[in-house]
Amino acid sequence: MTELPKTFDPAAIETRWYAHWEEKGLFRPERPDAQPYTIVNPPPNVTGSLHIGHALDNTLQDIMIRYERLRGKDALWVVGTDHAGIATQMVVERQMNARGEKRTDYSRDEFIAKVWDWKQESGGTITGQLRRLGCSMDWSREQFTMDPHFSKAVVKVFVELHQRGLLYRDKRLVNWDPHFRSAISDLEVETKETQGGFWRFKYPLADGVRLADGADHIVVATTRPETMLADMAVAVHPDDPRYQSVIGKEILQPITGRRLRIVGDDYADPELGSGAVKITPGHDFNDFEVGKRAGIAAGQMLNMFDADANVVQTADGLVPEAYLGLHRFKRDGVDGAREAVVAEMKALGFLVPHVTKNKEGEEVAADFEPRVIQTPFGDRSGVVIEPWLTDQWYVDAAKLAVAPMEAVRDGRIEIVPKTWEKTFFNWMENIQPWCVSRQLWWGHQIPAWFGQPLGLFDFDKPMHERVVDYRQAPIFVAETEDEAIKQATAFYRNDPRFTGKSVAVEARVAGGHRRNGDEITVYIHRDPDVLDTWFSSALWPFGTLGWPESATEKPLPFRGGVG
Repeated sequence: MTELPKTFDPAAIETRWYAHWEEKGLFRPERPDAQPYTIVNPPPNVTGSLHIGHALDNTLQDIMIRYERLRGKDALWVVGTDHAGIATQMVVERQMNARGEKRTDYSRDEFIAKVWDWKQESGGTITGQLRRLGCSMDWSREQFTMDPHFSKAVVKVFVELHQRGLLYRDKRLVNWDPHFRSAISDLEVETKETQGGFWRFKYPLADGVRLADGADHIVVATTRPETMLADMAVAVHPDDPRYQSVIGKEILQPITGRRLRIVGDDYADPELGSGAVKITPGHDFNDFEVGKRAGIAAGQMLNMFDADANVVQTADGLVPEAYLGLHRFKRDGVDGAREAVVAEMKALGFLVPHVTKNKEGEEVAADFEPRVIQTPFGDRSGVVIEPWLTDQWYVDAAKLAVAPMEAVRDGRIEIVPKTWEKTFFNWMENIQPWCVSRQLWWGHQIPAWFGQPLGLFDFDKPMHERVVDYRQAPIFVAETEDEAIKQATAFYRNDPRFTGKSVAVEARVAGGHRRNGDEITVYIHRDPDVLDTWFSSALWPFGTLGWPESATEKPLPFRGGVG
């Protein structure tokens, strides 16, 4: 007879019994005639490990699934992990950096292969923890958001949303992470208090215009003086008597010499500072909206930074050469654009010093007023986020929000407790376009191919006379490369520029075209960006249960045209 141990050791007993349950397939739904009961576990990041919140949530799910299983239902608890685009790429790149390597040492396919290698070797921490918790999941159906069947569902939804006009490409401001060189979501931005400053500068009025008090300038204040290199307007409140006479007039930016229009906008607070605000729509979310209200189209807004947050020339060519290449901030002891701008404005006599009194009552002047600034940081990179004007893919979240709101209002969906309805409607009624593209390599690559602008094929004109606007290049959204080539072929063959010519389309890494007499080959290239991880994760309840293979609906017809 085996002697019982004096102390209970749950680790050994639980591990042995769990392995037995899993080996015997006791967690699988094998009652086809019984009522189905399914819980789809929200997929945790493949990079991570469980925390106490996961332990609580999974315990509650396990209680529910075991209870319904004992009641005779065909109970399925779906399990799997999320590919966690930016988090996974960060982990793999850190490992490469430790070996003296970087991502760009490899091709995209080679890097993705390394990520898969990492996933196979190190990505199973969470699944081991779930087993150790005793979660009665059906491990025979374990899935991953990058599995081929799931990727098919992601591509299908992207294409259909585009066909319905609910997904589009647009130029807007995004939260740009200069470390990852990618857009990130609002939820990946962490706002922290930092010690900053409030600088005041004089902007001279143009053409001899003066204010009612005789001043020949307006004082503007900013916490980001470096962005004045891309200023496009100065805003004042339309009812502020100090500035009403100059609304619509022009003012000069001293460093660039750019002529800016003075606009009346409620965003300018007469009680704050001078009541005048410099407007840089390409690098501030509030300024972006002011700029749009002032009639500045997104395509006309100036961008003064590259993907690394170094100064580049603006479209109007007015940034002085001395600033080009400077980082936005001081780095490694080297002054950045901020320090250079303040120094030049001070040397030109346009800096308004901040004057205080010391203990002796004497006036002391400083370049700026110290202030605590709410500063956005990337939650993973730890660098300051830059509002950046760029072309991205967006989902029309406002239109998608209509049906859920109607369902709550007419009682088809009940929010428990009911007090949370107010919060729900506040979210839905104030929802913004959802940026779903990311400038990464790991993830679901966007199923869109860029063609060549039609102006390139004005064969009756010399090349230097052709109007080629690559912003108007056609975009072909399709589930496969072959379908994109078919769309592109039809698009070009239907244009009168190609009448009487033989047109072929090929997909390559880079665009362009080749001409041999009347034979034209147009090269289309796939968008290198990937989708936001949450775009795919939102499909988890459907893709894990057989959609779209089990779907019966017919696909929507191709909408065509410029994306």
